[in-house]
Amino acid sequence: MLKLKKTMKKQHVLLLIVLLMNFATFAQLQPVAYTDNQQKLNGFQGVLKKSIKDKPGVLILPAWLGIDKHAKNTAEQLAVLGYYTFVADIYGEGNYPKDRKEAGERAGYYKKNIDQYQKRIQLALAQLIKSGANPDKIVVIGYCFGGTGALEAARAQMQVQGVVSFHGGLGKDSTRETKELTAKILVCHGADDPYVSAEEVTNFQKEMREAKADWQMIYYANAVHAFTDPEAGSDNAKGAAYNEKAAKRSWQHLLVFLKEVLQ
Repeated sequence: MLKLKKTMKKQHVLLLIVLLMNFATFAQLQPVAYTDNQQKLNGFQGVLKKSIKDKPGVLILPAWLGIDKHAKNTAEQLAVLGYYTFVADIYGEGNYPKDRKEAGERAGYYKKNIDQYQKRIQLALAQLIKSGANPDKIVVIGYCFGGTGALEAARAQMQVQGVVSFHGGLGKDSTRETKELTAKILVCHGADDPYVSAEEVTNFQKEMREAKADWQMIYYANAVHAFTDPEAGSDNAKGAAYNEKAAKRSWQHLLVFLKEVLQ
């Protein structure tokens, strides 16, 4: 019996070593400084230590408070799965919001000055490619404000294969031209999100049809804004709250989308 216990213990240790070795094939997130003219930007990249076939990449656009734990965790999880990742800095050093009020102002600025938002996304995309990602195998994903940005990457006809918006704003200024979209689109939407009106949803779907897009929109029951973020609390009455079931389901939908789009 003692010999059996020792054998089992040895097997457990070997298994742990193997798991650690597999995990160690991936680098931790690394800070990356880049610029938009004179504005310093501070992103994060997850670089694989081992070369992966086709080197697919995922650009991550954070929510309105800027780069946060949620965006970083997503980058780490996708890196472990074999994707090159980069978390974009939209605001730039010296312009990070101190609270929700400032976040609303900063995000509002980029929503009104959409060309500048698209430029910051494109600069981050360049950093993802620079880190080693195949420029022909890239998807852009975003949360809340970043979800809006993901859709803007498609609208700007950036060289990406797909975009994913998690509880993001869907609206587009009606004066802007609707262009044919080539990037595949996935929208993960809280069925009870109070920040996206029925009219905005209707207009978005109309836009997708006019743009001849390959799109899908998935609704998650009992989910409000920010349903993927564990830091959002659990009170739906506040309009933004974490929903574990919706978060897990939308993550699986993301993985299926990535596999399809980047195969």
